[in-house]
Amino acid sequence: MEYRKFGNTIVARIDKGEEILTKIEEISKKENIKLANVNALGATNDFTVGVYKIDEKKYYSNDFKGNFEIVSLTGTINTMNGEFYTHIHMSAGNDKGEVFGGHLNKAIVSATCEMVINIIDGVVDREYNEEIGLNLFKF
Repeated sequence: MEYRKFGNTIVARIDKGEEILTKIEEISKKENIKLANVNALGATNDFTVGVYKIDEKKYYSNDFKGNFEIVSLTGTINTMNGEFYTHIHMSAGNDKGEVFGGHLNKAIVSATCEMVINIIDGVVDREYNEEIGLNLFKF
């Protein structure tokens, strides 16, 4: 991975074999990011995404292996109890044009991943919401 910072924007290249969420955390901690939005595209050959069923308060994960183009990766970087926290969703398409996506649990880069992180001047923490069963923004 390599990246450059331009004002409040980070442009990163995540390389073949690297895991995307791990690299987002690495950049965030190194740059002391407390609040940002993330956008990326690229290619993956191994990823896991989940869908949250609110009535069960449970995530169900789907694993995918093969050749996939990351058509959209978007989310936030912020904190929970003052510590690093990220919430990312990803969609990826196969060679037939079928797209699969959801809450990102893992994604290994197969060729490259081009990412832009826009840092927001501020802090928004999270807290667990009993009714929803998720960690929501706490203002």
